[in-house]
Amino acid sequence: MALSNSNLEDIEVQLLLEGVYRYYGFDFRNYAPSSMKRRIRKVLATEALSTVSALQERLLHDASCLERFLLGLTVNVTSMFRDPSFFVAFRETVVPLLRTYPFIRIWHAGCSTGQEVYSLAILLQEEGLYHRCRIYATDTNEMVLQKAKQGIYPIDLMQEYTQLYLKAGGKRSFSEYYTAGYGNAIFRNSLKENIVFSPHNLATDSSFNEFNVILCRNVLIYFNRTLQQRVHQLFYDSLCSFGVLGLGQRESLKLTAYEQCYEEIAKGERLYRRLD
Repeated sequence: MALSNSNLEDIEVQLLLEGVYRYYGFDFRNYAPSSMKRRIRKVLATEALSTVSALQERLLHDASCLERFLLGLTVNVTSMFRDPSFFVAFRETVVPLLRTYPFIRIWHAGCSTGQEVYSLAILLQEEGLYHRCRIYATDTNEMVLQKAKQGIYPIDLMQEYTQLYLKAGGKRSFSEYYTAGYGNAIFRNSLKENIVFSPHNLATDSSFNEFNVILCRNVLIYFNRTLQQRVHQLFYDSLCSFGVLGLGQRESLKLTAYEQCYEEIAKGERLYRRLD
């Protein structure tokens, strides 16, 4: 009995992701299947290929195709002060906790092109804490990390970002934080001083430090339950006692093995404090 086109595509996708993992070490095997298939179809269109098997052949024999593939697979939708109420809650509930530490280590996992990392740096500067912080901003995709490190964004986004900054409880003029030039906004070097941008794959890499705060917002929604559980264990093991975990609006600790290991410290804002 012949397989349907849909079943055949499922097999091709599994073989493709297995090949990428075995040959290049990038593990997308436990990403949510429906989301993964949508993104692979977009890569097929970009590469002008008709089948997933053809994409697999090109990927395994043409290393330059890997960069385009990674860019197509990883989700890079972000903005400055996205979900402003989260940043308001961070100021009100997390900042007072951070004031008790002589030195603060923060991990921003899945930082994409960096807008939320700079948002956090601005918030910490305004609260007088940035000088004793080290922010580790990581992502699987080294191309987006390079963009994040540059801190250069289209100037036409600044009006929207200014409104989000004000809703997030911003205390100054947002334009103080960047210089305009050649159609871009270049964020000030003072915001970058305490940020370390580095590649890290949540699917395969282990913990690399102990942190007072871990932010991973709108990343886990693209993982299946197996990978979500792995990442929650990684975060729990990486947080110091009474450290804070921040997730995205569509993410939660409910129904995870670590649900009882945290307390919610800002209702509805996905901010949790480790209990021990």
